[in-house]
Amino acid sequence: MFDTAQRAELLSLLGRRELFSRLGSGAGALALACLLHDEAGAQSGYVPYNLLPKKPRLPVKAKRVIYLFQNGGPSQVDLFDPKPELTRQDGQKPGEGFVNDVDAKKTGKWLGSPFKFARNGKCGMELSELLPELGKHADEIALVRSMVSEHENHEQACCHMHTGMPEAGRPTFGSWVTYGLGTVNQNLPAFVALLQPGGLPVDGARNWSSGWMPPVYQGMPVRASETTPILNLTPRIPAKAASSRLEFLQGMNRRHLASHSENLELEARIANFELAARMQVAATDALDVSKEPKTIHDLYGLNTAATSVYARQCIMARRLVERGVRFVQVMMVGQPWDTHTDNSNQLRTLCKSTDQPVAALLTDLKQRGLLDDTLVIWTGEFGRTPFAEGKDGRDHHKRGFSLWAAGGGINGGVSHGATDEFGYAAVHDVVTVADFHATMLNQLGLDFRRLTFHFESRDQRLTDVHEANIVRQILS
Repeated sequence: MFDTAQRAELLSLLGRRELFSRLGSGAGALALACLLHDEAGAQSGYVPYNLLPKKPRLPVKAKRVIYLFQNGGPSQVDLFDPKPELTRQDGQKPGEGFVNDVDAKKTGKWLGSPFKFARNGKCGMELSELLPELGKHADEIALVRSMVSEHENHEQACCHMHTGMPEAGRPTFGSWVTYGLGTVNQNLPAFVALLQPGGLPVDGARNWSSGWMPPVYQGMPVRASETTPILNLTPRIPAKAASSRLEFLQGMNRRHLASHSENLELEARIANFELAARMQVAATDALDVSKEPKTIHDLYGLNTAATSVYARQCIMARRLVERGVRFVQVMMVGQPWDTHTDNSNQLRTLCKSTDQPVAALLTDLKQRGLLDDTLVIWTGEFGRTPFAEGKDGRDHHKRGFSLWAAGGGINGGVSHGATDEFGYAAVHDVVTVADFHATMLNQLGLDFRRLTFHFESRDQRLTDVHEANIVRQILS
């Protein structure tokens, strides 16, 4: 397309940013231009930050993660933590020591759960009637009923659960995992944030940010859309023309990077462009749920109105980890579990849309032999108050909430920790966010003390300066 002299002349006439803008805005047009990320390091002796597989320091129980994040804060006393005393005292005013941390003046009367709890599986795990499909997997999940957080606002609590601290700007859990382990499929992102069409989750892109780590470790947002999960991925020009164009850009990038070898932002940008090109084939296939048989569609509820959106996300998550993606984070629009009003009816709707797909994901992973080394995590950023907000809602609550994990060396059928008789505060075997992160990293073969990234004159950790304990009671 261009000879050497023509390329040099064009490069001198156009600035690099302008040239990129003129050559096209699609992911493919920018991508194969950058087939030098690993090659540059090999030729120069410089080892760039990359996503090549890395050997863990500890024994590996889990190779990948599916992180089902329930943004908004699910109610522990309605789903996972039955409290008969709360039901008995329904409508009575809480005594001294029970307060709404968001606003003490909003501390309402005790609000018992209207839902029945039943024992499930051989282990007898008590779960709400709203989770009948999850109940079938009680012997495979470890339920933690004694989680605590440090903040009662959504944004700070999400930051805490994702990054280890309530303050924004730090790398997320998925970024730490991809930094520590890399990924086995270089044609797909190491870290994918699976979003619902129609909007972002509360706190937006911070939920999958790499913070002060190089951008190569950030999550790639993908919409669980039937038509265009990733924008600008499909090439719009003939293959021969695209190849010539991208070959030209590749040469430009070689020269540019050679004179800026310590620029990590540039290195990461080039790697992302390169990945985008490889994804044109690999991601299109991975995200195409139409290739699944009808039995899988039916299992997840893909063709049922109530479950279709979350079913698509869960199927995509399974297809991605099956193809080597290291970390898949599934999130919902806004903060749907934020049940400030009409708590019971909102929970019915939410569980109707998520219970079947989540249970199907566990079934599907198990049938394919993937559950043993896939860590599946279900959690929100905090729980809900056991007393009412207004007439029939529940406010944010950080003092005690529930989450569960399965697969990846998790000891199924275990209920760990406890809150008090009202579900207000964790009182037995309390698990902090740092404990949770340390435990999950341990299953991936990563030592939370030694997984560090040097920034601002010190070695940073996912658990930061917090003391953390691995919750070995939930591990097999």
